[in-house]
Order: sequence, then structure tokens, then C-alpha cells
Amino acid sequence: MEKARIILIGREIKKIHEVCSQIIDITKKIGSKFAGPISIPTRKMKITTLKSPDGEGTSTWERWEMRIHKRIIDLEANERTLRQVMRIQVPDGVHIEIELTK
Repeated sequence: MEKARIILIGREIKKIHEVCSQIIDITKKIGSKFAGPISIPTRKMKITTLKSPDGEGTSTWERWEMRIHKRIIDLEANERTLRQVMRIQVPDGVHIEIELTK
């Protein structure tokens, strides 16, 4: 039986959880097996910059951080399940990757 691995990537965790719950609801209705969502450690991208443009004066710094969240869902790749998953409305800011394996 083929398996599908769905990887969800995004900056806003609420949107990722919404898509995860939609995928899980679909698989439960159809009755296929699934595992997940498995959370991958959050990647934190940090940038520290000097506030003043010329470097003179007080040395005050701005710190910026962007967090990237990932979730993985494994499920049986039957045709009916994949068609329903493809119809899900994906919000902006969420990237989906679907990999088929044996």
C-alpha cells in the first residue's frame, strides 16, 4: 500500500493547525489510517541590527525574529483520500508538500 507524507510549513501556527485538523477530519470520514501531526522543531531566524543609520550616538539595537513551524502527517494514499485532501483551501502563508512513497 502506498503512503502519502504531507508536510506543512508556515509562519503562523494557527493556520497550520487548521489545515492539519481538516486533513485529519477527511481521513477519519473516509476511514483510512493516518499518523500525526508530528511537530518538527521550530526554526528561529534572528537578525540584530543597529538602530542608527550612521553608527554614531547611542548604540541601540533592534532584534527581529521569524519562526518557521513544520508539521508532518502520514496517511494511506488511496485515490479517494488524496482527491479530498487536494480540495482543501490552503490559507496564504502555509506551504504544503505531498510525497508519495511505497
